[in-house]
Amino acid sequence: MSQPERRDDKNGILADERDGSGSEGDYMAIDPHSGVKRGLKTRHLSMMALAGIIGPGLLVGSGGALSAGGPASLIIGFGVIGILAFSIMQSLGELTTLYPSGGAFTDLGDRFVDKAFGVAVGWNYFIIWFCVLANEYNVISSVMVFWSDKVPLYGYFLIFWFAFLAFQLLGVETFGEAEFWLALIKLLGLIAYFFFSIIYAAGGVKGAPAIGTSYWRDPGAFADGFRGVASVFVFCSTFYAGVESVAVAATETKNPGKAVPLAIRQVFIRIVVVYMGSAFFFGLTCPSDAPGLIGGSSRALRSPMTVAIQNAGWEAGVHLINAFIFVTCLSAVNSSIYIGSRTILFMAQDGKAPRFLGYTNKRGVPVYAIIFTNLCGALSMMNVSTGASKAYSYIVNLSGVSTFIVWGAISFIHIRFRSAWKAQGHSPDELPFKSLLYPWNAYFGLGANIFLSLIQGWSTFAPFEAGPFVDAYILLPLFPIIYFAYKFINKTKFHSLHHVDLQSGRRKDLDDGIVQNKASIDDLPAWKRVWKSL
Repeated sequence: MSQPERRDDKNGILADERDGSGSEGDYMAIDPHSGVKRGLKTRHLSMMALAGIIGPGLLVGSGGALSAGGPASLIIGFGVIGILAFSIMQSLGELTTLYPSGGAFTDLGDRFVDKAFGVAVGWNYFIIWFCVLANEYNVISSVMVFWSDKVPLYGYFLIFWFAFLAFQLLGVETFGEAEFWLALIKLLGLIAYFFFSIIYAAGGVKGAPAIGTSYWRDPGAFADGFRGVASVFVFCSTFYAGVESVAVAATETKNPGKAVPLAIRQVFIRIVVVYMGSAFFFGLTCPSDAPGLIGGSSRALRSPMTVAIQNAGWEAGVHLINAFIFVTCLSAVNSSIYIGSRTILFMAQDGKAPRFLGYTNKRGVPVYAIIFTNLCGALSMMNVSTGASKAYSYIVNLSGVSTFIVWGAISFIHIRFRSAWKAQGHSPDELPFKSLLYPWNAYFGLGANIFLSLIQGWSTFAPFEAGPFVDAYILLPLFPIIYFAYKFINKTKFHSLHHVDLQSGRRKDLDDGIVQNKASIDDLPAWKRVWKSL
């Protein structure tokens, strides 16, 4: 961090002297432990929960899932992973509302399991975000090349790389405000497409026949039987990656006690409206055998939305969809750099990554962590030689498997927390947010993620394909390798339930510490009261 001893100008108290629940450090704008700024409002976190991180994974990557499995597989994949994501968010909501500390589940893995476990979870989570970031740079550069190839692909990448770096260095409040409005545009754009799909399927588009559910009959509901369903799971897990990001953002949220439970509940709306809605309408309006749906030799990427609009007779509609994809990419790249940089920041501050990455400047910006994360996005340049479609598929497999691993770890951490909570004489009624259907949801999350991580590459076995097999399973051994290597080198121990720390890391909401001599919000004009409540 930038300053080992950070003072509160009003009271002259050292930040390092404030520790534990109810301390004055709870009310500081700069978090005294991590050095980041608590600048995200409740509406920022809510919109992140509703539509944050929705980008090329959903709008473009769905084409690969639809092509591989068919429309029924797409709904099954989104539905199963949606149930799983809801389970994970319930566990995370209980943990993060009580402990909105830097490092999120990486830190909680240290506390409730073993530091080696936290290290393995943290690096797997970082892998997700630098892979997602690379994918998003891949898509945004490909969109620009589609519009104009006068600038080479790597040229567009460099332009966006420096632009996003500069934007991220402005601070968390700027990020939060941009993400709020971009996420809102994404929601409105998807809903508009849903309405178009209904009109198109019903024959309301002039000159286009009513398609109804014809694509479920020809080319069919399933493209490749169970093989197709299994292959869809890894795609869908990548689309869902990011719902857990509210835990990472909790440290930089002004009022986590209010914002986190609200954001957790809104994830259900995201699952039903955004993901299940997209799965249904993409499969309704786009045939699974449409040429160009990921996997072709072209460097361009095609969304099911593009195919549908062109099939409806509007060839120029590709530009509208590409513009929409471009907007979602802006949001997704922005969010990926944010989540990846905070993950590596908190790991560095706790000795799990190089220490210099744990630096924050006086405005609470983790400069080196942002630069390092953004550099990892250069992996997207593999599309110069392989083509955007193939590069996209390779990177999706990596991030998808890591998502299953991290989600399974969150469920296990939750089980360990509840066991320690009970062992030390606490009641679930003391928790500010209680997970729905515990312990069944936590055990389901753990078992389902282990199962899906093992079967997601099932289609590579018969006939056996060495390249896709390695791509599907190369990251599975990484978690135990990191865990046992760190454990052996540092001699870490599995924590006893009776000795787990259940007290440190709690925090009150920043707005609860507003001094009494300030004007009451009730005394403000009506429009200011509405604005303050946002």
